[in-house]
Amino acid sequence: MRPGVTRREQVYRALRTDLMSGDLTPDERLSEERLAEHYGVSRTPVREALARLVSDGLVERREYGLFPYRPRLEDLAGLYELRITLELRGIRRARDDDSIRHDPDILGPELDRWYDIRLNLPEPDAGFVTLDEQFHLTMLAASGNRALCDALAVVNQKVRPVRMFDYLTPDRISDTVDEHIAVAELVLDNRLDDAHRMLLEHIGTSRTVVVRRSEEALNVARLARAVRE
Repeated sequence: MRPGVTRREQVYRALRTDLMSGDLTPDERLSEERLAEHYGVSRTPVREALARLVSDGLVERREYGLFPYRPRLEDLAGLYELRITLELRGIRRARDDDSIRHDPDILGPELDRWYDIRLNLPEPDAGFVTLDEQFHLTMLAASGNRALCDALAVVNQKVRPVRMFDYLTPDRISDTVDEHIAVAELVLDNRLDDAHRMLLEHIGTSRTVVVRRSEEALNVARLARAVRE
């Protein structure tokens, strides 16, 4: 076990990796006993890991127990369209109405946090998605419409299991950090046309990476199922 990493955290990360890689297919029930044997641990850390993964959206409860969850690829286009609509609306409402400005007391501290992250870039990890979600929700909150944030949070929950695929390489971590900083700086400088264009490109690039890696994982899962059959 890695120094400083608890057994509970180790099992959580290993199980999350296996879920995302397609080693555990959507029709495979996640038995605590079998997983404990597979990872060489007791059932307690497995049970705790599964609870976290349910919260993450990577595991869902069905009639006969817990199973891996992944949104259908054919649903992603619609979900991303909704995400883009919500996020860009936050910029458009300020761009189209001179009385609306993004709140610097909300967005400023978030930008400072990303300056700090850039100084100490984290290792690639699917859990980076939670930092990414916070940035986008804060950006939208700064525009002054809480209902938009609530709607985006629902979309985030649905796409999180596949959005995790975006943060598995160092280049995607560093690019995401740089793009977050650039968008926030443009918004605070009231350069809203430039911010609008950059945010659209940022989400579009992420969508391309996510879809490609999701398709690769799906192919692995299909191959594994075929081998077992």
